[in-house]
Amino acid sequence: MTKSRIDRLSERFTRHMAGHSSRRSMMSRLGAVLVGASALPVLPVARAEAQPRKPKTPTPAQLSDFARTAQTKDDVKCDYWRYCAIDGVLCTGCGGGVHTCPPGTQASPTSWVGTCMNPDDGRSYLIAYRDCCGRSVCKSDAHCDGTEREMPVYRPQGDNEIIWCFGLTTMAYHCSTAALVGPVE
Repeated sequence: MTKSRIDRLSERFTRHMAGHSSRRSMMSRLGAVLVGASALPVLPVARAEAQPRKPKTPTPAQLSDFARTAQTKDDVKCDYWRYCAIDGVLCTGCGGGVHTCPPGTQASPTSWVGTCMNPDDGRSYLIAYRDCCGRSVCKSDAHCDGTEREMPVYRPQGDNEIIWCFGLTTMAYHCSTAALVGPVE
């Protein structure tokens, strides 16, 4: 059986390559090509001209019940914008601040998180809720039960029904804070 001209040329080329190059050389070149190809998408292509995206302001129909009535002035009331997912007594009514525990209590080492929309700028922010522990429950009228985007107990980082005082010397719950972590991008 005779070989076609293409078969002869490809065999000659393959034998020539095999005789004049090592496998290591071939593997290193193949590796360089693969790494180069994978790095191609991260090259800065016209990113300098890209405009930052403006966050979309949700329409009133898209807002949750809490977000429609949230306010930014009085942090002792349950409708303060950071309290969308809080469950407990507010530390602002117990001698503490929005993000600080009252004197004589300790902040729990763990927290649960929520995403709340600030009605002043229409942006959503990540809020870390932390319990303050070490004294009995604060006697305050500001007991809030925000259930916005609350997760069930099998997703503990989003469940506000857990007393988060474990990890401290005492499990006595006093109040809850709402620390602003940052904007949601």
